[in-house]
Amino acid sequence: MTNLADAEPQPARGVLDRTCYPVDPWALVETRFNAATLGHTETLFAVGNGYLGMRGNIEEGREAGEHGTYINGFHETWPIHHAEEAFGFAKVGQTILNAPDAKVIRLYVDDEPLILSTAELLAYERRLDFREGVLTRDLIWRTPGGKRVRIRSSRMVSFSERHLSVIDYEVELLDADASIVISSQLLNRQDGVDEYRDKAPADTTPEAFDPRNAEELRGRVLEPMLQRESGERLSLGYRTARSKMSLACAIDHRIDINGDADGEYRASTELQPDLAKRVFRINGKHGDRIRLTKYVAYHTAGVAPARELADRCERTLTRALEFGVDALREQQREWLAEYWNKSDVTLHGHPDLQQAMRWDLFQVAQAAARADGLGVAAKGVSGSGYGGHYFWDTEIFVLPFLTYTQPTMARNALRYRVRMLDHARDRAVELNERGALFPWRTINGQESSAYYAAGTAQYHIDADIAHALSQYLAATGDVEFLLGGAVDVFVETARMWYDLGFWRSNATETFHIHGVTGPDEYTTVVNDNLFTNVMAQENLRVAAETIELLRDSHPRDYARTIDRLGVTLDEVDNWRRAARRMYIPHDEQVGVHPQDASFLDKEMWDLENTPKSQRPLLLHFHPLVIYRFQVIKQADVVLALFLRGDRFTAEEKLNDFEYYDVLTTADSSLSAAVQSIIAAEVGHLELAKKYFRDTAFVDLANLHDNTDVGVHVAASGGLWLGAVCGFAGMRDHGGDVNFDPRLPDDWEGIDFKLRLHGALVRVELRPESIRFEIEEGTEARLSVRHEELIVLAGDPVTVPLQGQGPRVDRELGMHTIAGWHRSDGTLLTASVPAPSGKYLPSPTEAG
Repeated sequence: MTNLADAEPQPARGVLDRTCYPVDPWALVETRFNAATLGHTETLFAVGNGYLGMRGNIEEGREAGEHGTYINGFHETWPIHHAEEAFGFAKVGQTILNAPDAKVIRLYVDDEPLILSTAELLAYERRLDFREGVLTRDLIWRTPGGKRVRIRSSRMVSFSERHLSVIDYEVELLDADASIVISSQLLNRQDGVDEYRDKAPADTTPEAFDPRNAEELRGRVLEPMLQRESGERLSLGYRTARSKMSLACAIDHRIDINGDADGEYRASTELQPDLAKRVFRINGKHGDRIRLTKYVAYHTAGVAPARELADRCERTLTRALEFGVDALREQQREWLAEYWNKSDVTLHGHPDLQQAMRWDLFQVAQAAARADGLGVAAKGVSGSGYGGHYFWDTEIFVLPFLTYTQPTMARNALRYRVRMLDHARDRAVELNERGALFPWRTINGQESSAYYAAGTAQYHIDADIAHALSQYLAATGDVEFLLGGAVDVFVETARMWYDLGFWRSNATETFHIHGVTGPDEYTTVVNDNLFTNVMAQENLRVAAETIELLRDSHPRDYARTIDRLGVTLDEVDNWRRAARRMYIPHDEQVGVHPQDASFLDKEMWDLENTPKSQRPLLLHFHPLVIYRFQVIKQADVVLALFLRGDRFTAEEKLNDFEYYDVLTTADSSLSAAVQSIIAAEVGHLELAKKYFRDTAFVDLANLHDNTDVGVHVAASGGLWLGAVCGFAGMRDHGGDVNFDPRLPDDWEGIDFKLRLHGALVRVELRPESIRFEIEEGTEARLSVRHEELIVLAGDPVTVPLQGQGPRVDRELGMHTIAGWHRSDGTLLTASVPAPSGKYLPSPTEAG
């Protein structure tokens, strides 16, 4: 715990202040309280388990950037009103709700409230421990009357008990007697009943438009259905006004004084539709320790009444009380020990990156561990950003980590997509397509994107889901999951692609896909988007191969599948033919794969000369302005080079990376991880390290200035990809796992583990070698630089490495593109659109 007498000033935004947040390999530690950064730190110190999430709000419950308690999938719906309607536009929006807040424990000493922003704090430390899975806070407060009081608190959302949280609050009188009041509360903040509506001191200006934030709902949202009191136990129950989901929350308490559960205190209860309060009054003596343990349970459902959910909460709390807080914490430690045994990544010689890696992997666990058949939202359960929606980010950036280290979590996340297949079929019909079209953003399976150009038009979501399914099945051999629904997704997504695309016959017959948007949301509704085409190609091929696998290896299931889905052999042949003939554009003059059919026809946006005050572009320029330029929000072609790297040559990857890297803004938290991976592969190791570090500190250093609304979970998964697929060079194409390492010159090594067909393989990468050892299972088949290996239990294999791949010495800059010519001979130029609508020429053009 740190003395605050010599507190240092806060550093510039985007820099992690190490005087306040020291490097610790297994924890995030805060040594000063700063009310101006509450929104940011509430996200950094959030605790959750994939179902239930609690932001790192102050226990005393007054100031906050965003008071938040979130439950995965618990949402309200609302009608989307388009300024100009058109057929097929999304009709119903969905927004995650702020569940009743059970974190609140208010303290009064001699009737003086503890308010951190104005309190005289003699010492302060807050710690989120990645091995304990507990958020703790330890501070010493000098009251206005001059008494010193030590307050220790801890908060845990259980990984083993999905619906449970436990909060400890201990008050110690260090030098005098005092009157103590502890008010434990359960507040419905969604409907605004808290008497304290203060915002963080830094939040004094009107909120600017930001599409990354959640929608604000109007009117009463949570309709009270139940209030219940039984001794120390209080319960509230609700039903949502429109989605008709139900929720119940219950709290129970145990209090002791100096370890004596029979210590003397007085208690009272207040119970209202939006507030349940249990107040404890103690005449404290010098040296007394008053400890309140608060057990909290949440249950939600789509159809069950609140009364039934309250009964479930009762059972959860009764079981928790039988265990006791010490046993529950031991369960938490055991769960996390098993998690880290399989999922940890060790970055030798880089303690700051090591801390960031473990914080990020802990965030993935908090977002996915107990989702249990629900999706993994873009912000997990750490905040309200993006309305709690699930995106394609999960399949591409989070599922690989889960597939190779925590396959049960991966299976559960993929089950959500399988369960939503009927909604996807309905959506395909709305868009005049056969098969199924999954929503770009959703909670309940229905499309919730009101802006179709950068939303619904991202048809690649179908191929992304099929890719994640295929990757999971190849890594696990989970035939039961294949037969239990994955095959249906393969078939219906392949049908959509074949119906969406069309044939052209010139010198050769080619298959084209028009009118779509790729991952890059700064370029919309285009023809032959490269990423979409190569991913659809894989989707079509995998669907055909899956049907043939069933025919050859599972004839009974094949017959049932054919009958259930109405698949014909001609249809399967068409999928294979379309995959073989998929049009993959390539410009011979420029020497790159165009992002889409018209991308190279545009002028370039000169990012080097765009002021930082105009970033991110989407907040400062009309979409039509952005769409006219070669400028990229997030990796598009470069992402294709990673996911479908088996169909590009090394020369093509280098040319494509260098062309598109200088056009890619830092406006998306998804890009840096992919750019790091391909930069490492093609030999731009300094860039690879830069992008890896950017990914590591997206949230810890608030690089995108919106961490206050939740963790960028995809970036957290992307950091694992950067280490394992970037520097360790792992690729898995069709189940063939290959390593081609690219360890930077100043790195000592990376250790991690992979689960491949039941075997747990430990991988140790060093500058001179890569070593594989079976820790569970019998054998694993893999390759190093395409030389096949069979690793057997008890017989580790070490492969010498002759270097770490190519190195590119030249630096990237706008000069690598400006001055080039297109295929038609026209000159490529770069400029910056001014806010006035005039074009500002780049220095090169002006000169």
